Amino acid sequence: MPHITASDGTRIHYEEQGHGRPLVLIHGWTFSGRFFHRNVEALSEHARVITMDLRGHGRSDKPKHGYRIARLAADLQDLIGALNLKDATVLGWSIGCPVIWSYLELFGQDRLRSAIFVQQTPKQYYSPEWKLGHATCYDQAGLAYLQQQVFLDAENFDRGNLADCLSQDIPEDEKAFLLREMAASPDYARAAMMADHTTQDWRDVLPHLNLRSLMMVAEKDKILPAGGPAWVADHMPNCEAVFFKDSAHMVFIDETEKFNRTVIEFLKG
Repeated sequence: MPHITASDGTRIHYEEQGHGRPLVLIHGWTFSGRFFHRNVEALSEHARVITMDLRGHGRSDKPKHGYRIARLAADLQDLIGALNLKDATVLGWSIGCPVIWSYLELFGQDRLRSAIFVQQTPKQYYSPEWKLGHATCYDQAGLAYLQQQVFLDAENFDRGNLADCLSQDIPEDEKAFLLREMAASPDYARAAMMADHTTQDWRDVLPHLNLRSLMMVAEKDKILPAGGPAWVADHMPNCEAVFFKDSAHMVFIDETEKFNRTVIEFLKG
């Protein structure tokens, strides 16, 4: 299986298809690069599409360390360097968004042309002035409860999580495929990654990121309210928003054709 070796020795799996300017797709928490299975073929007619599995997910290594957003950003940098990608567009869905934000903050944008963000709030925890966080994991108690679910009954947690991420029915064989991908992520990786992710607040960083960007906002998401991703588009200087009125968290599955068309049009811009 194709992989690159990150700076700490962790092997990061990736798959690629197509030719042209690079488009790197970064999946969300507990998922894998194969969640973009409805999108890669269409997008690869316009770009060199690279899907990566974050450490602790899919076919990448699953070490007992390194599940911080900054380390995931370093893994992305290692991938971009190893494949010698230039003038690339990076697309992050859910936790993939802060991975890109961290990458830009730490490493700059020299190798990047643009970024696409898919349905992520800049701050998951609630605070007196911020109510656009996660629906359930919005404080330390919510995080502890989520972690217990993951450790004690990951199979049922995954079924519920997948259902909550979709507004449209999908075929049973596709559902089974996605659940198998989710089962590849061990509980310790999930728990550690979510613990770091939920405490981050990107609101101070985003106004200083000038990369041409797009935010896809899902209006039927039960997990993250649409106002959070919309805030990102409003506060990043060169970011525009596209709204998906029939999508929950998995925009690329709920409204596949519109998602693919929006990415392709953005790449051409």
